[in-house]
Amino acid sequence: MPLERESEIGTLHAMGPGASPPESKYERLIARAKGVGAAATIVVHPCDESSLRGAVEAAELGIIRPTFVGPKDKIDAAARQAHLDIRRYEIVDTQHSDAAAEKAVALIHEGKGELLMKGSLHTDELMRAVTASKTGLRTERRISHVFIMDVPTYHETLFITDAAINIFPDLDAKRDIIQNAIDLFTKVGLGTPRVAILSAVETVTSKIPSTIEAAALCKMADRKQITGGVLDGPLAFDNAIDPEAARIKGIESPVAGKAQILVVPDLEAGNMLAKNLIFLSKADSAGIVLGARVPVVLTSRADSVRSRMASCAAAVLYAAARRQTLDRVVV
Repeated sequence: MPLERESEIGTLHAMGPGASPPESKYERLIARAKGVGAAATIVVHPCDESSLRGAVEAAELGIIRPTFVGPKDKIDAAARQAHLDIRRYEIVDTQHSDAAAEKAVALIHEGKGELLMKGSLHTDELMRAVTASKTGLRTERRISHVFIMDVPTYHETLFITDAAINIFPDLDAKRDIIQNAIDLFTKVGLGTPRVAILSAVETVTSKIPSTIEAAALCKMADRKQITGGVLDGPLAFDNAIDPEAARIKGIESPVAGKAQILVVPDLEAGNMLAKNLIFLSKADSAGIVLGARVPVVLTSRADSVRSRMASCAAAVLYAAARRQTLDRVVV
């Protein structure tokens, strides 16, 4: 195991009930997740070292209780190659990745898991099973993705949405995208979010349709069609995250200069923004999909140990909050 990875894992294991508050924004999420108990997690097609190790390490930290779904011989081979002991975990054998995705969704319907975790299959394969009209996990809410960014140069945990699923969302889709992000922010224990709806400028103009949609979304929040967050928009990126830029532009707003959720006009803008932060600002990026019956953890082979743990932690905290809400309703 590389020394850097050993160091990360050691830091994560060192966090216990009596430990002092960790420095990393992600480690605070992970510490919270350890406090709510492990969530039953369906891990879909973990047939390479990266996806398998991520699930095993999250299980060893007490964040998840994984069930692996996929070709058993490939999962066993990946475990042997990575020197991982997976004998304690259940494996549901399937022929291939498509079958694994379909079986994973079926297990959620059977109440066998509180969240899904992507393995080494393509995102499209997993999401095709999740969004299937008859057998999938759709709800009335639009499905969307949230990047959870730990940007070294920014003091807040920064959410970016949607940069992975909805390509050109309309106004109704953006309402759901924003509500999904607000729900995640509050359910992981970060408080009431300041939500900036981004465009190229901070004034409303018919020449830039995203500014009109931003203004409409803010009015929807005023009318309680979006709840749980403080919204402002349109805002340009600079005056959304930099107080001095907001001051120079004369923008007086509880959001401007200190946004915590950035809502992008479309997937292209969001994807470029997230990758700029990752590669130019050395940000870490975790992410989950919301709007389905359970949260979906999307991991990448390029993710660090801390990013994979943060994705799991956010999904676990979200699932735990939903569980408590259902328990109160039942009582």
